[in-house]
Amino acid sequence: MEHPHKRYQGRVAVDETDVVVVGSGSAGSALAGRLSEDPRIRVTVLEAGSLDRNPWLHIPIGYAKTMYHRTISWNFMTEAEPELNGRSVPWPRGRVFGGSSAINGLIYIRGQPEDYDHWRQLGCTGWGFDDCLPYFKKAERQERGADALHGADGPLSVTDLREKGVLPRAFIDAAKELGFPENTDFNGPDQEGAGWYQVTVRNGFRCSAATAYLKPALKRPNLRVITDAHVQRLVIEDGRVTGVVYKVGDETRTIAAKREVVLSSGAIGSPHIMMLSGLGPAEHLAEMGIEVKRDIPGVGQNLQDHLQSRLMYRASQRVTVNERMGFFGMAAMGAQFALNRRGPLSFAAATSGLFARVLPQSATPDVQFHFIPWSADTVKEGLHKFPGFTVSVCQLRPESRGEIRLASADPSVKPRILANYLTSETDKQCMVEGIKLAKRLADTAALGKYIEASYAPPPGALEDDASWLKFVRGNSGTIYHPTGTCRMGEDDRAVVDTQLRVNGVGNLRIADGSIMPTVVSGNTNAGCIMIGERCAEFIKQAA
Repeated sequence: MEHPHKRYQGRVAVDETDVVVVGSGSAGSALAGRLSEDPRIRVTVLEAGSLDRNPWLHIPIGYAKTMYHRTISWNFMTEAEPELNGRSVPWPRGRVFGGSSAINGLIYIRGQPEDYDHWRQLGCTGWGFDDCLPYFKKAERQERGADALHGADGPLSVTDLREKGVLPRAFIDAAKELGFPENTDFNGPDQEGAGWYQVTVRNGFRCSAATAYLKPALKRPNLRVITDAHVQRLVIEDGRVTGVVYKVGDETRTIAAKREVVLSSGAIGSPHIMMLSGLGPAEHLAEMGIEVKRDIPGVGQNLQDHLQSRLMYRASQRVTVNERMGFFGMAAMGAQFALNRRGPLSFAAATSGLFARVLPQSATPDVQFHFIPWSADTVKEGLHKFPGFTVSVCQLRPESRGEIRLASADPSVKPRILANYLTSETDKQCMVEGIKLAKRLADTAALGKYIEASYAPPPGALEDDASWLKFVRGNSGTIYHPTGTCRMGEDDRAVVDTQLRVNGVGNLRIADGSIMPTVVSGNTNAGCIMIGERCAEFIKQAA
């Protein structure tokens, strides 16, 4: 039988489809899954990674094994960050079926309604919170049921934690002791307060975007996914994108797109592919020896990320994950997860959290805390040998802006990343005040009774604002939310319009976190899925 994505000229098969989606991450999976609901639209997904066969990809705590995996992650590194003591910061991104949704911390946070209303105020008409809410609800399978803010019939499972524990509860009580309200729903009417995170988990296992959207759709004859497909460039003819050139192993292939190509490769990958294809800042492309197809100065600019600092403590009681890491403890954890999907293997990247305001000019929460019932210097080195836990604090709306640039015209060479963390005085002040709040939380009766001593920073290291900032510069890193590098808008430097069409280039859209004008106040996975849902509708309406 003739494949629905092949046509024939003589005896030569010419690969073609209606829509090519480059990337199977949060937005790409949602986009491709929704598009393929229409049997008249042939959809091909190009994924640079392999299928999600590694079992750690499906166990919630498995992100610790996969985030820096040599093949499952892209393992990007930033340039030397000038305000972080010249350190290069690791930036893991998913290179696997499901993209970063397959290796992330599983936390489901949409951000604040004010984030999306701010997009609208910046000129992104139709992207206020009321405009986006129907797509959040459409995506969501909320185990608590549907209401005015939540959906229960969508493909993405959003559930309560099965395993909570005394330490994460103590963190919530510590925040209440300082006067913060307990918040039962961070995606509810108000984000502020302390509470339990919800996670993208189904029946105890990770529910990645690919699990939610693509796997159920693979039986459709109009959808196919090509894995291990490394995109080289877009095919551009007369100002229109007509296809994609990609490699599988040593074989170079071309696929024609009769209708559109959509880049869903994330805030690093999408601008990288754009620039390799001659779409970007003309001067930079000329420097790299790339023919300029269209001068789009905003490509790769406006890079934003959430910076985090982690405070770690030695626990006075054996109530952390650290002390369970011996042979018998690991066996017990494995048995517990196998029997009822509970125990430490069911943990996400954090259990409880806090959204708070630390700057006087902030009208809504400007910092986010993740409470983690274990501690480690690095993921690669493993957990500490002593009982320990971690309090992570990150600034929600950084003013600092970085950029993505080409390091080479060779598609196999990773791009240059400069986050420019802490180049804004407001960002420095916010991080320092966030660390101070973390210290006050540790000093409460509720949490303090579980603390033997501070591990990072060591006791007595933080005495004034200068020492707090020194700690941030030396000990902070990404919380894995790069966004903004193909910004949406209606101004001259915007890369895509409000229908996610690339300005000045036909048949090309971008749907991923790169289109966010400003990063949302929280984890970005939910927002990216919403973007994919919306892009699918735009394409269907354009038919």
